[in-house]
Amino acid sequence: SSRERSSGPARREASSSRSEDCPFCQIATSETDTEILLSDDQLVCFRDSKPGATHHYLVVPRRHIDNCKALQGDDVSLVEQMEKMGRSILEEKKVCDLNDVRMGFHVPPFSSVPHLHLHTLAPASKMNFRSQLHYGPQSHWFITVSRTLLYGGWKLR
Repeated sequence: SSRERSSGPARREASSSRSEDCPFCQIATSETDTEILLSDDQLVCFRDSKPGATHHYLVVPRRHIDNCKALQGDDVSLVEQMEKMGRSILEEKKVCDLNDVRMGFHVPPFSSVPHLHLHTLAPASKMNFRSQLHYGPQSHWFITVSRTLLYGGWKLR
């Protein structure tokens, strides 16, 4: 079935290594001039190069994971940390209404870069029509963190 996930050591080894031609791996290892806004040992956060909202940031794991369909049960805490960093950048940038936010992942084949990245957008209510199509609640190819974890069959907390 198309919903089957690869599992076991082969999947983990393949996703753990840095991908030489992956632009997000290059950003995560400071090989580009992209400004890193927040970072820790697992994640980096930077501005989206094609913003869909006034505030549009990407939170990316340093470890290469292809996309949200490649996540496994032991990645739940990583996804939760991604969401936490997304909220942190909004707080740092003084986004007033943290309830007017869209956070989520594009489902393959609709992800532009084959490296897991959490979109964090605010204010969601001010997104234009095109951005609503890409990131809005009616989009079938953009899923929230909660839906991502439910899709994988994992509990949120």
